[in-house]
Amino acid sequence: MNTIIIISVLPIVLLYLGLYKAQKALLPVTVIGLLAALGFAICQWTSKDTAEPLYTGMLLFNNFSVVFSSVTIISTILILLLSKGYFERISRHTAEYYAIILFSLTGIIVMVSFNNLVMLFIGIEIMSVSLYILAGIKKSDFASNEAALKYFLMGAFSTGFLLFGMALLYGSSGSFNIDTIREYVINHPHIDPMFYTGIALIIVGLCFKVGAAPFHFWTPDVYEGAPTLITAFMSTVVKTAGFAAFLRLFSACFQPLSDFWTPILLVVTIITLFIGNITALYQQSFKRMLAFSSISHAGYLLFAIVSLGAASGNSVFVYATAYSIASIIAFGGLILVQQQGGSDNFESFNGLGKKNPFLAFVLTVAMLSLAGIPLTAGFIGKFFMFSGAVSRYHIGLVIVAVINAIISIFYYFRVIIAMYFRDGERAELTVPVYYKVVFAVSALATILIGVYPDLIARFI
Repeated sequence: MNTIIIISVLPIVLLYLGLYKAQKALLPVTVIGLLAALGFAICQWTSKDTAEPLYTGMLLFNNFSVVFSSVTIISTILILLLSKGYFERISRHTAEYYAIILFSLTGIIVMVSFNNLVMLFIGIEIMSVSLYILAGIKKSDFASNEAALKYFLMGAFSTGFLLFGMALLYGSSGSFNIDTIREYVINHPHIDPMFYTGIALIIVGLCFKVGAAPFHFWTPDVYEGAPTLITAFMSTVVKTAGFAAFLRLFSACFQPLSDFWTPILLVVTIITLFIGNITALYQQSFKRMLAFSSISHAGYLLFAIVSLGAASGNSVFVYATAYSIASIIAFGGLILVQQQGGSDNFESFNGLGKKNPFLAFVLTVAMLSLAGIPLTAGFIGKFFMFSGAVSRYHIGLVIVAVINAIISIFYYFRVIIAMYFRDGERAELTVPVYYKVVFAVSALATILIGVYPDLIARFI
């Protein structure tokens, strides 16, 4: 609970710092506050998960919530370290950016710690409303305004599905508490059709939040129109929280009814994989490619829900961690290339291997991890996901996923080919010290997890 309190109070402190023009203190205070929140979160982890629900069963801070809170906080710290000088270039009111990102993170911590559907909804809305603002915070940028409008309209529409589904579950079980809903499912062999309808509507709402097809239409335009650093936050921290909430709800309440919802999610997973990967092949913009590839990664993360079991939590945690740190490198590299080259096309990376070997190397590590090449964290994440699917006899799904993983190699390697095998007329590209720190930490973590997966694979 201390984690939520710190992250809730911290943005108010930052707004006061902005009011008194203490711009230089914003980033240090934010990082120190998040490190304190991370420390409190880690202190709640125990070898024997015996956590009890708080506030009459509204929240549950068990090992599941601890590890996902930790990975989202760490990812946020890494992203905000890349913000030094970034927000100042696009706005005079930088305190607003930091504050709204932290308000969104507050909702995310609630999402991964809920024990009641009301808290799930509150967490999603705190996160979503903050993201609507962040997507359109560049008021003079038409693309940013368009992104915010699309995200808001479609987000509100999906929230209707989610709320209606929760209402139907309440109508059937008589409670929003997930423990009570689980008891209802276990003790009633003949489930009310209204309950099944509620599950289907919740699937629609949650698939929108995680960017799974066919509810993905907002993703490319919003990712492209939003400021790049905000896109990085949405692609990593928000997606991790969405799947953590997805997994927590379905594992706690709906596992006995898997014969009903597994076929639905199987279809969604296959569509998501093909749409994300095939569409990413045709992109000329690196940023838009990352947007479509994030859709494909949502498909891989759905494996853990489709193959729901005791290891699903670890699978999502490992995959989300691997995807997050690789994506942070990718978006950080994009920011530097875009700022100093003026474009986000693949051609902007031409010759980067000669001009800046360090940046080219860490981007290569990120692309290899996102493609799932061995000795990277991305490979371990895919291995965990595929192993879970095979154990549940979804062999056909694994074959489809392997085909899509092969497709993804083509567009991820376009960046590597451009950096090392294409000549470009490029001035010297400088990498600030704080970028180097984030890149070095992220690349090292990617390789270490790829070589020693047990470092993070047994926390839940």
